[in-house]
Amino acid sequence: MPKIIVFRQKGKFKKTSGFLKRVSRMDLDAVLDEYGKKGVAALAEATPKDTGKTAASWNYRVTKGADSIVITWSNTNVVDDVPIAVILQYGHSTRNGGYVEGVDYINPAMKPIFEEIARKAWREVQRG
Repeated sequence: MPKIIVFRQKGKFKKTSGFLKRVSRMDLDAVLDEYGKKGVAALAEATPKDTGKTAASWNYRVTKGADSIVITWSNTNVVDDVPIAVILQYGHSTRNGGYVEGVDYINPAMKPIFEEIARKAWREVQRG
């Protein structure tokens, strides 16, 4: 014999409904565009500089899907199919058999941006 599960709820969903209505009216494109620019500035500032080309090659893209919206940061400085931002971050071998250790510059640069996004989103939730 199948088990029956019953849920009963009393009350109203006024706060939840209000929050969902506010979020649906928000211009997320503008908000994410702002954070995209902040991320590019933070990455450019933090990127180790020799010529400055890698630091100047950061950009971002906001992509909307059916149920998601994503900011993607990328760097276009690629030499011989090698993304320079990646080898600066993680290190690389040299032609003469040596190794250049990477410098973790991306995570510290982006951490304040991610924290700011999280704080702003949490404030929106709490406003409900």
